[in-house]
Amino acid sequence: MRDNRRFRVVPVLIAAIFPWAMAFAQAPPPSHVLLEGEELVYNVRYGFFNLGSVRIRTLQRQASSSAVVYYCKAFIDSYPKVPFVDLHATYESFMDTTIYSHNFVGRTKQDDWWNFSRYTFDSPNRRTILETGQKDTLITKRDTVSVEGVYQDGLSLFFFARDRLFTGKSLDIPCIVTEQKVNTHINFDGRQDAVEIDAVDYPVDVVGFEGTADFVGIFGLTGDFDGWFSNDDARIPIMAKMKVIIGSVTIELMQWKRPGWNPPRAKE
Repeated sequence: MRDNRRFRVVPVLIAAIFPWAMAFAQAPPPSHVLLEGEELVYNVRYGFFNLGSVRIRTLQRQASSSAVVYYCKAFIDSYPKVPFVDLHATYESFMDTTIYSHNFVGRTKQDDWWNFSRYTFDSPNRRTILETGQKDTLITKRDTVSVEGVYQDGLSLFFFARDRLFTGKSLDIPCIVTEQKVNTHINFDGRQDAVEIDAVDYPVDVVGFEGTADFVGIFGLTGDFDGWFSNDDARIPIMAKMKVIIGSVTIELMQWKRPGWNPPRAKE
């Protein structure tokens, strides 16, 4: 008589493998947010008025014996002739592949000079060195603050949110902004959505989230915000709505440079 035990094992194996296979098929796309040469340009709008632009570039990948870091830079500029707004600033961040900041420099133009803030994150020794100055290079204040764990700066937070988009978690993210230890709360609830932007003639497939910032950032951004990032491995920020001191602004992708990437089309 033929032994049928091996044939009875097959349905058991299928039952065990099938849920794993389904989970694998529905797994979120891998994170490829740090790509040398990427350039993203955003329009900042208050109601019907365009206030300025934000340009974010991933400029260089640098490898050393201790870590691989990416050098990224943001350019924030108000548009010419916008009433009561004359803003020009740059952010520079060096972050590792786990998307935590190692160094940060922020500069803001005042008259013909650039005031600056420089942060050196020394996580192993639980400290961050803060330097602020005027006229490009003149350091006027130096301080050291104690920290527990790793922190984000105002630019690395942009990439960190992209990287954690599909976690399905609610995170409290320690940051140092304007020389203070602050917190950003983001609920990555993973809701799939579609948004429309002027740069393309179709709805964009996105994943949305919401959060709260307990600090005042560029353009007076503070408090609650909503974001929508592309539903793919690039996780490009497509649109954000953020509160400011006098209302709210919309930040919308208007130009991009990333090899092989265009905003993914939402399913009809």
